[in-house]
Amino acid sequence: MAIDPVCGMQVDEGRARDAGRTSRRGSTTFYFCNPRCKDRFDTGPDATTAAPGSAGAEAAHAPSGGEYTCPMHPEIVRPGPGTCPICGMALEPVMPSADASPEADPELASMRRRLRAGAVLTLPLLALSMGDMLPGAPVHHALGAPLVAWLQLLLATPVVLWGGAPFFVRAWESLRHRSPNMFTLIGLGTGAAYAHSVVATLAPGVFPAAFRDHAGAVPLYFEAAAVVVVLVVVGQVLELRARAQTSSAIRALLDLTPPTARLVSATGERDVAVADVRVGDRVRVRPGERVPVDGRVEEGASAVDESMLTGEPLPVEKSAGAQVTGGTINGTGSFVLRAERVGRETVLGQIVRMVAEAQRTRAPIQRLADRVAAVFVPAVVVIAVLTFVAWAVLGPPPALAYALVSAVAVLIIACPCALGLATPMSIMVASGRGAHAGVLVKSAAALETLAGVDTLAVDKTGTLTEGRPTLTAIRAYGPVDEAEVLRRAAALESRSEHPLAAAVLAAASARGVGPAGVVTDFASRTGTGVTGVVDGTRVVLGNRALMAAEGIDVTSLAAEAERLAATGATVLYLGADRTVAGLLAFADTVKATTPDAVRQLHAEGLRLVMVTGDGRAAAERVAAELGIETVIAELMPADKRAAIARLQAEGRTVAMAGDGVNDAPALAQADVGIAMATGTDVAIESAGITLLHGDIRGVVRARRLARATLRNVRQNLFFAFAYNAIGIPIAAGALYPLTGRLLSPMLAAAAMSLSSASVITNALRLRHVEL
Repeated sequence: MAIDPVCGMQVDEGRARDAGRTSRRGSTTFYFCNPRCKDRFDTGPDATTAAPGSAGAEAAHAPSGGEYTCPMHPEIVRPGPGTCPICGMALEPVMPSADASPEADPELASMRRRLRAGAVLTLPLLALSMGDMLPGAPVHHALGAPLVAWLQLLLATPVVLWGGAPFFVRAWESLRHRSPNMFTLIGLGTGAAYAHSVVATLAPGVFPAAFRDHAGAVPLYFEAAAVVVVLVVVGQVLELRARAQTSSAIRALLDLTPPTARLVSATGERDVAVADVRVGDRVRVRPGERVPVDGRVEEGASAVDESMLTGEPLPVEKSAGAQVTGGTINGTGSFVLRAERVGRETVLGQIVRMVAEAQRTRAPIQRLADRVAAVFVPAVVVIAVLTFVAWAVLGPPPALAYALVSAVAVLIIACPCALGLATPMSIMVASGRGAHAGVLVKSAAALETLAGVDTLAVDKTGTLTEGRPTLTAIRAYGPVDEAEVLRRAAALESRSEHPLAAAVLAAASARGVGPAGVVTDFASRTGTGVTGVVDGTRVVLGNRALMAAEGIDVTSLAAEAERLAATGATVLYLGADRTVAGLLAFADTVKATTPDAVRQLHAEGLRLVMVTGDGRAAAERVAAELGIETVIAELMPADKRAAIARLQAEGRTVAMAGDGVNDAPALAQADVGIAMATGTDVAIESAGITLLHGDIRGVVRARRLARATLRNVRQNLFFAFAYNAIGIPIAAGALYPLTGRLLSPMLAAAAMSLSSASVITNALRLRHVEL
């Protein structure tokens, strides 16, 4: 059965009058009970339709920062604050604002007002009602029973009817939408206790003898109704505060963007709000400032701390043409950038969006809680009715009074709030913890599945390796040494833009070898190499085909070249004055962090499989270096996906880690796709988890987070189920034969709030889990 995302009614997908529509916000298909609900979903129902007097109606007049959604039912989306039509919980912003304090939540403010007023009125109410427990009942003797009853009515009415108004409204909405929830039980329980007490005060004569105590008076439950309302409000305040804390990770990410940017225009420079920067604007970034938007440097140079994205503590040099990312920190220089991505389109904005969406997704384990919750409330109502009947028929005098107390206690103690919060709270907290550790979780399903993965398929280039060529070997021949070979090669490559040229220049810089002399007559030969005159000597750098075209014999170095090529290296020869002077070998080197990551992954019990489009020789060299058992090489993108499918056909649960466009099909095919944030956008969109720091040690962190989260969810579900399994029989009077006492509705409300608090507290422990 599907749930209509507008009215909360159950819809039979097979007989739905409207076959559904795919959400704008994802791939989920929603089914609607009628076309009118579908139209309301398209336009977004107005949250101000909440009934007058409800917390949702009050909140609807608060400034709206965008769309609001339910933490337990993310398919519910509203353009402003309100309550969920399915579970009755307060909606929260889809995207928290960086400058919005968690304490500024209008729903939280409303509940706090109700709590303060309710507590002030309930304390004297308790004093009046408990006065009878003192020897001689001095309060009743001093004031008289009728006056005490009227005073209780006056004190309890504001607490129940104003303080508890949101709960009664939500209870009515749940019945109207045929979606019973925690507020259904609270509304029925407190409503029954309060209504009974009002009638007992205004017209006590209408009650039969079965309702009267040994003195002939009808018991009043004003204090029980008021205390229940106050305790439920306490639970709501604690829950709203805890939910606000789960968004702290998003606010921390949003805080990385500076509030203003220095806009450069033809009329000069001025500070503007970052939200006012548009694509194509020129922005100056001064020393020590955070980069406000993504863009490319046009003027100036500096070193930028990009550890936020890469985890690399050393600043990265930026000059004209270099890409810079919003949220990173500028060093001592100043530069002007051209804005290319602003707002939600920046890398940081996408990260924030992924974290927010992950916190609202539902793990497969949530289906168990959903199935139970669907029948839980009706079952509790039936149990409460049966409890009332059993006490009314079989109970001692006053039987009906005992029946009412027991039925109300059952309704209140069985509140399914803890059951509903068990999974969403854990997922929300885990997503925030992962973001702080550089693990972005796109969906709760990915997190849950990762805990059970037994095979990790990894791409080579850019995942295990640096993803760019590095000079790994130099061989000299004849009168020149290796330093001279590198110096002449660097001189030629200083005029080239080829990736191998960058590798030569980086190696020369690292070894303190400066390019030799002045280069003239430079020429680039596509597919073969480069040529030029260096200090009067004709120098040639390229492959064997270029050497043959230049008439240079490389036989003397052929054996060494073949040996290096057999390891997967790319070999270039250096010729000077028509004789071979040496060779240079290039390879994609293993990241410094990869060996340790592979050891940890093996320790986790994972089988590692390399799936790569690179040549077999290069792939096997890297696999042998790292101790990876299985290598599948020379694969096209479709072949990578087929390789993952074959592993799955063997009965394995497969995670795939990659960073390139060619990895996207395999990432989508895998049970869990893991992308490197340093890779392409296509790879990131195809994956369920993204690693900010770009090395596969993040897979270990993600797996530990997944296991801790699943363990936490199971603990929460155990708390919720065990609590109800124990609490409902006690509330129904199971201990009465042993103790001679019934469970007070006040104690039932306290126990109900304690169950929700235990689930929330347990979920918040994930904020400190070691990864």
